Amino acid sequence: MNTKTRLVVGVCALGLFLAQGGTIWAQEDSVVEVAAETEEASAPITAEITAETVKFMVDNLWIMLAGALVFIMHLGFATLESGLTRPKNTVNILFKNVMIICIGLLTYALIGFHLMYPGEFNGYFASSAFDIFNNGITVAPEDAAQTANLTSAYADYTWYTDFFFQAMFAATCATIVSGAVAGRIQLRSFLIFATLFVTFCYPITGSWKWGGGWLDQRGFYDFAGSTLVHSVGGWAALVLAYLLGARLGKYNSDGTPNAIPGSNIPLVAIGVFLLWFGWFGFNGGSVLSADPALVSLVLVTTSIAAAAGGVAAGLTSWFFGKPDITMALNGILAGLVGITAGADQMSILDSFWIGLIAGVLVYMFVIIIDKKIDDPVGAVSVHLVCGIWGTLAVGIFGAMAGAEQLKHQLVGVVSIGAFTVIFTLVVGIILDKTIGLRVGASEEQAGLDRSEMGMEAYASDSVG
Repeated sequence: MNTKTRLVVGVCALGLFLAQGGTIWAQEDSVVEVAAETEEASAPITAEITAETVKFMVDNLWIMLAGALVFIMHLGFATLESGLTRPKNTVNILFKNVMIICIGLLTYALIGFHLMYPGEFNGYFASSAFDIFNNGITVAPEDAAQTANLTSAYADYTWYTDFFFQAMFAATCATIVSGAVAGRIQLRSFLIFATLFVTFCYPITGSWKWGGGWLDQRGFYDFAGSTLVHSVGGWAALVLAYLLGARLGKYNSDGTPNAIPGSNIPLVAIGVFLLWFGWFGFNGGSVLSADPALVSLVLVTTSIAAAAGGVAAGLTSWFFGKPDITMALNGILAGLVGITAGADQMSILDSFWIGLIAGVLVYMFVIIIDKKIDDPVGAVSVHLVCGIWGTLAVGIFGAMAGAEQLKHQLVGVVSIGAFTVIFTLVVGIILDKTIGLRVGASEEQAGLDRSEMGMEAYASDSVG
């Protein structure tokens, strides 16, 4: 490049730099003007922000985040169930878990939410919940006045936040059932059952306490769902597993059970840790505010019970043989289920004993139930047995302990259990007599992934 060319290039570069600098300076001037205007405009808004407004915003945000944590639990259930069942049924398990959360959200929006939280009703059943054109998903703020009404109806959060958080709970019951019937139930039969279960059984029994129904009026207490969520799912799992019968090869001719190993223990561990993580939203969000003292207490009691349950189940399995990682992991879940009914009123020592006893119970009942009922994931032991234990523990430990409270807890356990068992029996028998409940022997032998899904989770041949 000669001297003349260099000079021309230099002049052009200088011109570009000055032009860019002018643009930047012009932008800086406009930013200053906009900032001044924004400061003037925001001054009256800032003056209107009160302590109540800040509390509302923080509470609302916490419950939304808690709902997102509960959603993560569905990922935990999917990995847990996939890991504890045979490889040839993995796609089937995953499909059921995907459909459960999708169906659960839609049915809860249309019917379940207002069936569970109906406002004024007879305490047993809310027929007004079916007025979906005035309730359900059609409720939306059309103007500022309606928005104010929706927010004022809930002191610490909006109508939408309340629905979002409660909807995340709705499908959990059916997910509990999914693992217990894995490997032998027809996909269409399960999906029909899950839809009816989430639409009617869970919201109706939930309304008896959380909707201000007859159990609530009697003094029954279940903070976050040891009975209303977990034992409801556990009762349904027990009944459907009984109706289906055991997997092929589970029992010998003399009735003794055979162990059928899971396909992927690392997935099981990942699933349990995801569930533990999600439980911070499950229990912590059930405070229904961001109250620092109460939320922190709930998170601590939840953690202590989970840890105690894991230690108890793991050491108990070691005492009777080899240390069993699946028992330790189920012990963690047992402690979580056990503390859920009274997490907001237990001390650290109370939560330790609740979790410890739950861990021993889950070990004992996995062995007892396995002799008669084929439950591939231990759902009945974890969710039903420990759900009942946690509910009764409210009357034994903590602020509400006493014979009178224990009686209220027992009434709740029995009545909700009876309704759920009858509902599941009726729906299960109807499905069995019509479209069929169980797959054929050849389909089960081949695996539900091939026979019902037409694909495999783990490719048997590599593709070049």
